[in-house]
Amino acid sequence: MMNTPPAPSSDSATARPSAAERHGVLDMPSLEYTDEVAREMAPLYAKVEKVIPPIEWPFFAPLIKAINELKVKRNAVILAHNYMTPEIYHGVADFVGDSLQLAREAAAADADIIVQAGVHFMAETAKLLNPDKTVLIPDTEAGCSLAESITAADVHRLRREYPGVPIVTYVNTSAAVKAECDICCTSANAVQVVESLGARKVLLVPDRFLAANVNNQTDVEVIPYQPGRCEVHERFTAEELNDYRAAHEGLKIIAHPECTPDVLKAADYAGSTSGMIKWVQDNAPEKVMMVTECSMSDNVAVENPGVDFIRPCNLCPYMKKISLGNILDSLVFMKHEVTVDPKIAGPARKAVERMVQLNI
Repeated sequence: MMNTPPAPSSDSATARPSAAERHGVLDMPSLEYTDEVAREMAPLYAKVEKVIPPIEWPFFAPLIKAINELKVKRNAVILAHNYMTPEIYHGVADFVGDSLQLAREAAAADADIIVQAGVHFMAETAKLLNPDKTVLIPDTEAGCSLAESITAADVHRLRREYPGVPIVTYVNTSAAVKAECDICCTSANAVQVVESLGARKVLLVPDRFLAANVNNQTDVEVIPYQPGRCEVHERFTAEELNDYRAAHEGLKIIAHPECTPDVLKAADYAGSTSGMIKWVQDNAPEKVMMVTECSMSDNVAVENPGVDFIRPCNLCPYMKKISLGNILDSLVFMKHEVTVDPKIAGPARKAVERMVQLNI
C-alpha cells in the first residue's frame, strides 16, 4: 500500500498568497441538465456514446459545460493523461498524451493556470517547467506506486553503491528524486535517453521492468532498482495474454513496457501509451488488446470506431481519483495548488529539461 503523496510544499521561505487569494474564488455554476444543455452537448455525446452510457450523460454534461466555460474565464488549460476516463479525456482536456507529451505541452503552455488531470508527479513536472504559473491537481491523493517506491535517500545510496554510474530517472518520480538524478526519461524515449549518455553502464530507476525491457534493447548495461514496479502493469501475465489469443482469433496484442519482459515477448508490439495509440492508428487491426490501464482502450476506441477493442481491465486507483467533479472544484475554488521547494526545483527542472531538449 502506497503512502499519500506529500502535501505540496511552499515555493518560498516567506508565505505567499494562496492560489485562491491570487485568482479569487468563483460561484459554483449551475449543474442542472436542462434541454438547452442537452442540445449544446449533443455533438460531444454523439462522439463518445459508445463508451459513456446514456444514463450517465445527464450527470456528466453539465459538469463538462461548466468546466469548459470556467477554463475560458480563468485562462486555464487542462492536461489529461491517456489513462483519464472518457468524459475527461474527450470532454474537457485541452491536451492529452503520455508523460512525455504532457511534459512538452506543460513547457509550452500559454495559460495562467494549468490543471493536471493525472497523478501528482505529473503535476510536479508541470510546475517545474512552469515555475511562474499556477498548477492545480484536483485530488492530492492521486499518487503513483512507482513514485512512492523510491526516495532521494535511495538515490544517494545508489550513488555510493555505483560510483560514477549515471542515473536516469523515469518521469514517474517525485521532484525530490528527479533533483538527485542526471536526466529523466519516459517509456517513449527510455532507450534513446540511456544511449544518449555515452556510458557503458546506467542506472534506470525506479521501474525494474522498464529497466529490464530497456536492457533488452540496447548494448548499454541497464541496472534496475529492484523495489520499483507499477501495480497496474505488473499484474498482467504472459499466460493471460495467451489465453486471450486463444479466445479471440486474429487478436493483436500491444503492451506497455512497464509490464514484465515475459508479457512483452508475448505481445505483438510494445511501446508507450502514445506509441500504442499510433500503432492502432497505423495498423487498424480488426481486433486489438491494449495491455495497460483500461480507460485507455475507451479513449482510443472513440477515434478508431472500426477496431474491436478486447479489454482486460486493470484500473489505476490513483488515476481514477481525478473526476469531473474535483476538476470543477479546483477551477472554482483554486484548490490543491502544487508547488515545489526551490532548493529541489532547480536541479529537478534541469533533469526534466535535459530530456525535453533531446527532442526524442
